[in-house]
Amino acid sequence: MWLLFVFMTVASVCLADEKSFGDWPQWRGPNRDGISTETGLLRKWPEGGPKLLWEITGLGIGYSSVAISGGRLYTMGDRSIVEQGRSTKAQCVIAYDIATLKELWAAKVGPPHDDGGPRCTPTIDDGFVYAIGTLGDLVAVEADTGKVLWRKNMQTDFGGKNPGWKYSESPLVDGEKLLCTPGGRDSVMVALNKKTADLIWKCSMPDIGPNGMDEAGYSSIVISQAGGIKQYVQLTNKGLIGVAAKDGRFLWGYNKIANGTANIPTPVVYGEYVFCSTAYGAGGALLKLVGTDNNVKADEVYFLNSSIFQNHHGGFVRIGEYLYGGHGHGQGKPTCIEIKTGKVMWQENQPGGGSAGVVYADGHLYFRYENDVVALIEADPQKYNLKSTFTLPKRDGMSNPGWPHPVVCGGRLYLRHANVLFCYDVKAD
Repeated sequence: MWLLFVFMTVASVCLADEKSFGDWPQWRGPNRDGISTETGLLRKWPEGGPKLLWEITGLGIGYSSVAISGGRLYTMGDRSIVEQGRSTKAQCVIAYDIATLKELWAAKVGPPHDDGGPRCTPTIDDGFVYAIGTLGDLVAVEADTGKVLWRKNMQTDFGGKNPGWKYSESPLVDGEKLLCTPGGRDSVMVALNKKTADLIWKCSMPDIGPNGMDEAGYSSIVISQAGGIKQYVQLTNKGLIGVAAKDGRFLWGYNKIANGTANIPTPVVYGEYVFCSTAYGAGGALLKLVGTDNNVKADEVYFLNSSIFQNHHGGFVRIGEYLYGGHGHGQGKPTCIEIKTGKVMWQENQPGGGSAGVVYADGHLYFRYENDVVALIEADPQKYNLKSTFTLPKRDGMSNPGWPHPVVCGGRLYLRHANVLFCYDVKAD
C-alpha cells in the first residue's frame, strides 16, 4: 500500500509538472493565431531582461520555432547523426524533456538544407509528431519513442512544386486529417489520414491571376468557417486560396496579395474575414468571404499598399478589432491597424534590427527581432507604449538571422537562435 501511495504521488507530481509547462502544440500556438492565453505575466522587464532560467545547445541549424506538449519540447534542426556506422548530417525532429533538459530522441526527416536549415515547427497531436522537411519529406513520429511511423514526400508522392527557399510549412492536424501544401496545379493542398498517410483528397488549383508562381509558398494553413462552409485558408506563391474541408474543392482565390518572390506570413482568420500581408513591395489585404450556392467568393474589403503595411515574415496577430505586426520589407516597425477599416492607428520606429516575429500574451506584444533584440509592447490601439527591451546573449552556434518566432507558454518565454534555445521566466511574482 505504501509503495502504491508513493507511485501515485510521484505520478501526480509528474502530471502537475507536465501541465505547468503549458501547451503550445503547433506553429503559432493552440489556435495558430500567435495568441497565448497566459495571464499573470510581467508587465515590465527588469533591466537586462527577465530571468534566464536555462539554455540548451545542440539543436542544430534551423529557423524552426518550438512546440510544447506533455512536458516535452519539440523542434527541428540540421545536425550530425550516425547512420550505418558513419557520421553524416541530416534534418531531424528533436524532443527534449523540459524538466530535466534531457534530449529524448532525434528522428531523421531528410537531407539537410545549406541555407539555414529547416523552417517547419512540428505539430503534436494524440501521441504523434508531424513535421515537414525542406525537400518535402513529411513524417509522422511516435512522440514517446521517436520512431518514424510513416513518411511521404510532397514532390515525389503528390507532384508538388518546392519554392526557391524550400518547404517551410508547419502541417495542420484537423480531426483525423493531416493537411499540407505540396503546391502545383494538381495538388496545391492535400488531406491525408493522419494515422496511415492514406490520401483522403487533393485539391487542384485553377489559374487565379498572372502574378506569383505555381508552387507552394512559405506559409501554413488555417481554418475558417466563413460563408457557411468549413474551409482551409492558405497563402501560396499564387496568392490566398480557400479549399473546402469536406472534399478538397477549390473555393476561391485572391491573387493580388501575392508577390513574385516569397509569400510567407500565415493568414489571420476573423469570423467571415481573412487578413494577410506580404512583402517584396506587395502590401496587405482584408477579404470578406461570402457564401454563394454551396460555394464561397472572396470580396476585397481593402488593400493597403506596401508603403502603408507590408509584412515580411514575422507575422501579425489580431487582438479584438485590431491587428498588430511589423511593417517593412526586411523590417519590423511596430504597427497597429483597425482590422475592418484598414486604418493605421499607429506605426513607430522599431526598437530592434531587421524583421520581427510577434506573439501576444496578457495584454502585451512580444516582438523578437532578427538581431536578437526582444521588445515588450503594450497592445493598446490608442497609443504606442514600449515597455521594455533586452538582447539575447551571444553564444557559439548562433549563426544566420534570429528568425525563429517567440513562444510564450507556461509562464516562460522561449527564444531560439539556430543551435541555441533560451528559456526566460516571464511570470509575475
